[in-house]
Amino acid sequence: MDKSPLRTPVSPWRGFRLESLLRIHTISEEVKIERNAVTLLKAAGDHASRLGVFRARDMVVAGYPREYLRRLVSQEQVRQLGRGLYASAGFDGDQNQSLVEAAKRVPRGVVCLVSALQFHGIGTQAPHQVWLALPRGSNRPRGMSLPLRFCQFSGSAYTFGIEEHTLAGGTVRVYSPAKTVADCFKYRQKYGLDVAVEALREGWRGKKFSMKDLAAAAAVCRVSRIMQPYLEMLT
Repeated sequence: MDKSPLRTPVSPWRGFRLESLLRIHTISEEVKIERNAVTLLKAAGDHASRLGVFRARDMVVAGYPREYLRRLVSQEQVRQLGRGLYASAGFDGDQNQSLVEAAKRVPRGVVCLVSALQFHGIGTQAPHQVWLALPRGSNRPRGMSLPLRFCQFSGSAYTFGIEEHTLAGGTVRVYSPAKTVADCFKYRQKYGLDVAVEALREGWRGKKFSMKDLAAAAAVCRVSRIMQPYLEMLT
């Protein structure tokens, strides 16, 4: 008599159930991944809205892959302003939008000369280009889609009088009114002495600076003797 142990027959449904469970688990994981991607994409869109105007690297630093930026553009939540420069769809900007874009493009740039006069509401200058100051010896950015002009300042002539203004879309660095007037006297051969004198007169009339502010800026720009006769006319 055969006394070998009886073997329980394997049900064909057992393998089917295991395969189904694995498939359900896989689908569940895919759903979780998709939900996480949707959540992260929404977070990326919210971050872009807070930034207003931004560079692609700003999103990457915040933890959002470039692929998410491409998706936001395809969904028209973000629009591309130029190479590597973007704005959220809800960002309308204002008259200073070109300054914000310039600040994003050239982080070391400081709005100066006639562009700074226009920003501070001094005089009647309305430049079609954004003037930025860079430290002397800096390489001038190339391939810019924005209408930018550059000048180079050395030492304290570059660092003195920098103000930071938070605007819609970002922060812009601009020279103070007094420093801007002194710069206009320094560059009087480029713009004309009449522009510098108008800026001095209108800025003083609008109480944009004090005599002490002007004297300090003139000393830094080495135009004290040139400005002195015009300063005397104000008092």
